[in-house]
Amino acid sequence: MDKLDQLIEDALKGEDRQLFEDTKELGYFALGLKQFRGRLGWVTWVIMITQSLMFLGGSWCAVQFLGADDTLSAVKWGISSAVLILCAINLKLSLAPQMQADRILRELKRMELMMLNRKD
Repeated sequence: MDKLDQLIEDALKGEDRQLFEDTKELGYFALGLKQFRGRLGWVTWVIMITQSLMFLGGSWCAVQFLGADDTLSAVKWGISSAVLILCAINLKLSLAPQMQADRILRELKRMELMMLNRKD
């Protein structure tokens, strides 16, 4: 695949070359960090801030749960902790489909460039 990438890169000029640079495969962390930029970057920031606050709140509730003296307060703190931590996990996992969609779009652009290169 590296030879094909080199052939495509050699065939492209100007802004097409920049488009090719944008289609290079990113690693998992680079793909995740890319979610914070672009038109919908603000949504990712809101989700991550909310997720972090929920996780911190859930952790605080877990500490209160472990220090509870009576059963009723332990149940209240335990349920609160579980709900907050599960909601935080669910919010974080909500970003995975967007990462996958970005990966597929990048590969489609790459295939388009390969087809354009083949026509020439």
